[in-house]
Amino acid sequence: MSNDPKSHLAGLLQHALTRLAPDVSADIQLERPRQASHGDFATNLAMQLARVLKDNPRQIAERLISLLPASEWLAGAEIAGAGFINFTLTTAAKTRVVADILAAGTAWGRGSAKPGRVQVEFVSANPTGPLHVGHGRGAAVGDCLCRLLEVAGWDVTREFYYNDAGAQIDNLTRSVQLRARGVTPDDPAWPEDGYRGDYIIDVARAFLARETVAADDQHVTANGDPADTEAIRHFAVAYLRREQDQDLKAFGVKFDVFSLESALYADGRVEAAVRALVDKGHTYEQDGALWLRTTAFGDDKDRVMRKQDGGYTYFVPDVAYHLDKWRRGFTRVINEQGADHHSTVTRVRAGLQALDAGIPVGWPEYVLHQMVMVVRNGEEVKISKRAGSYVTLRDLIEEVGRDATRYFLVARSPDSQLVFDIDLALSRSNENPVYYIQYAHARISSVLQQCPDDGDAGGVDLAPLGSEKELALCARLGEYPALVENAASEHAPHLVAGYLKDLAADFHAWYNADRLLEDDAALRTARLALARAVRQTLVNGLDILGVSAPETM
Repeated sequence: MSNDPKSHLAGLLQHALTRLAPDVSADIQLERPRQASHGDFATNLAMQLARVLKDNPRQIAERLISLLPASEWLAGAEIAGAGFINFTLTTAAKTRVVADILAAGTAWGRGSAKPGRVQVEFVSANPTGPLHVGHGRGAAVGDCLCRLLEVAGWDVTREFYYNDAGAQIDNLTRSVQLRARGVTPDDPAWPEDGYRGDYIIDVARAFLARETVAADDQHVTANGDPADTEAIRHFAVAYLRREQDQDLKAFGVKFDVFSLESALYADGRVEAAVRALVDKGHTYEQDGALWLRTTAFGDDKDRVMRKQDGGYTYFVPDVAYHLDKWRRGFTRVINEQGADHHSTVTRVRAGLQALDAGIPVGWPEYVLHQMVMVVRNGEEVKISKRAGSYVTLRDLIEEVGRDATRYFLVARSPDSQLVFDIDLALSRSNENPVYYIQYAHARISSVLQQCPDDGDAGGVDLAPLGSEKELALCARLGEYPALVENAASEHAPHLVAGYLKDLAADFHAWYNADRLLEDDAALRTARLALARAVRQTLVNGLDILGVSAPETM
């Protein structure tokens, strides 16, 4: 039988089902009841079997219970309602999770290795300015999702895709060029779509000073000539790529691969993808433009690929880029992007299906995050002097720190709009979830410093544990591995953030109710072992979020 109580109970039920109906299979589900008085786990297996066995669910439940093999983990099984079976575990079964955690250490909660490779693309900001808080949310969600997938057993590659081609780069180039010539945004010559933030001055000054900037594996040296549009373009993009990279490093985010949209055009991948779509017969000419028949693949209308002026619409390089991902061997790809990318999902998938390259329907997967509103003193903060029109990620990090920024940006489901309350993020109170969780870790660390070896060795006798809050804490700890697996499956790192807050609440409640440093040696050792298990789980969960676990606060 499994060491996990839930899996152990599932094994007992499978044994009973095999004896009851050898030819019948069922999906055995076990859930924790909402009310503690209903036991530790409940199953609806009897109701599942009622139609197949043509019998009353309660009678089936009675027979299942009678056929359960003996188990030292099972204190009792009772029938409830229409045929639910409620299980009560022995105290030893409830507390054994402590020993499991202490034995596993940093591996606690890790899943078995999964087949294949996962590529997660996230942030992927246009290199036209500092990263804003929306990019920050994408960075937090994307990075935490990567960490979560790795803990769940996946081989993950992190990728950043730079949209360094198109009209926005033209606007950036023109803005830097005008600044280099001494033209300011209040001048009538300033373009309507020009960039007005003070960072444009920094780029222009660096260009005129003939600086060299390094962005990833690329080094670009300015020639200082404000008339050289192409030189300004390359330098400005490299300069802002470096700026964004510095912001991401300050945020604790790293990437394995950087891809450039311009490279897709330079090496012919965009043209090759377009030719392949034409050859497959999924395109047609109309009104001087080339169209892709995306309606054949679930879109609500066909889409223009090549405009009348000969330029490609923005989803075309995305199709070429994702074809490249597939050819690189990524059988699973997840794109974490802003909600404004919603309209591209169907188009990119349609283009990939039209290529008939063996790519499965519904590939790639998407996680789309909603907007972020930053508030201070109850009022929205809208602009940053440096950016000119928005709050930057760097502003938030400098204001409240990396830990709070990461936690707050990932704490809610990505598909929910997020209000980032600076005052709450700075507060040292129980209302601030980051402080609340980290304080739980620091509290445990402080206690353990007084007894550095007590409760740390294997084979600790956990029998003295048994109070209501101790058993509730053990139950919460036992949820962690399944929580990690579910969060990874659902692309939902916010579930980890919520779990850690609940775990911290359970710990603080226990800490305030029971003395950890009891005079009774056996009880003290058992409680310190439980505290160590909580601390380890906090560390493991905070690591998924990229948040530190301080020992003092």
